[in-house]
Amino acid sequence: MSLSARSIQVFLGALTFVFSSGCGSSDDDGVSIGDSSGIGQLPGGGGTSIPIPIPGTSGATGSGGATNCNPVAVGRLRDFKAEHPDFEGTIGADRGLVQEDLGADDKPVYAPAGATTTVSGQASFDQWYRDVTDVNLHIEQPLVLTETSPGVFVFEDGDFFPLDGLGWGEETGGHNFHFTTELHGTFRYRGGEVFTFTGDDDVFVFVNGKLALDLGGVHGPEAGTVDFDAQAGDLGITTGNVYTLDVFHAERHTSMSNFRIETSIDCLVVVD
Repeated sequence: MSLSARSIQVFLGALTFVFSSGCGSSDDDGVSIGDSSGIGQLPGGGGTSIPIPIPGTSGATGSGGATNCNPVAVGRLRDFKAEHPDFEGTIGADRGLVQEDLGADDKPVYAPAGATTTVSGQASFDQWYRDVTDVNLHIEQPLVLTETSPGVFVFEDGDFFPLDGLGWGEETGGHNFHFTTELHGTFRYRGGEVFTFTGDDDVFVFVNGKLALDLGGVHGPEAGTVDFDAQAGDLGITTGNVYTLDVFHAERHTSMSNFRIETSIDCLVVVD
C-alpha cells in the first residue's frame, strides 16, 4: 500500500503509549513506502518530512539528531454490543483467523471457510474493522507514544477500557468491554527492531502487508513478539527502507481487558 492512498494525521493527548529508539534522522525527507531515502511523504508529494512534535518539550533529540520526535498513534475503535455473534461467546485460542496478506482495503482478510471456535463466519468477522450501521460505532482516540527509557517505548494498561462512557455504554461489569482497535503507521526499518504485544483478546500485526503476529482468539493475556531481523525474509523487508505497520485488536469477552505494547521501532508516522 502507498502513502498516497492514505491521509496522514498527527494527534496529541489522551492515552499514553510507549515506543523507542531514536526518532527521525536528518535524511527523513520525502519518500514513499519501500523507498530507502526517507520516512514518509505527505499526500500530493512535495517531499515534506513529518516530525512528530511533543507538547511541553524543547530539543528532545532522537538518534538521528532530529528534535521533538516521538511516535504518535491514532486508535480507531469500533464499539459493539454484547449480542454480536462474535462477542461474549466461546473462550479459546483461535489462530489462523486471518490470511497472511492484508487486504486491498488495508483490513485483515478472513481465512477459514466457515465458522471457527470463536467466530461465526466471514460476514460477522468482516464487521470488526469496518463501519456498519446499527452494528458498531466508530470512535477515534489519540494515542501519544512516549519514550520511557532509552531505546524502549511502551504502552501498558491493565484496565484498558478506552470506550467507557462512550459508544453503546457500559453493558457489563461497569465497563464497555466489546470493541475493536486498529492502528496504522509507517516506520523506517533500521535493523534490530522488535514489537511485542501482551494482552487480550485477538491481536493481528501486519508489517509490509504481511502477517507478522497472530494472537487470535478469546483468551487471557498472551504475549507475542515480532522480531524484524529474524522475520525479514518472510515480511519482505530490507534495512533502510520504509514500511507499513498495521495493528488490529479485539476485546471480545469479560472480565478483563489488558493492552501492552513494547517496541524499539524508530519514529512512527501515523497514517489513516
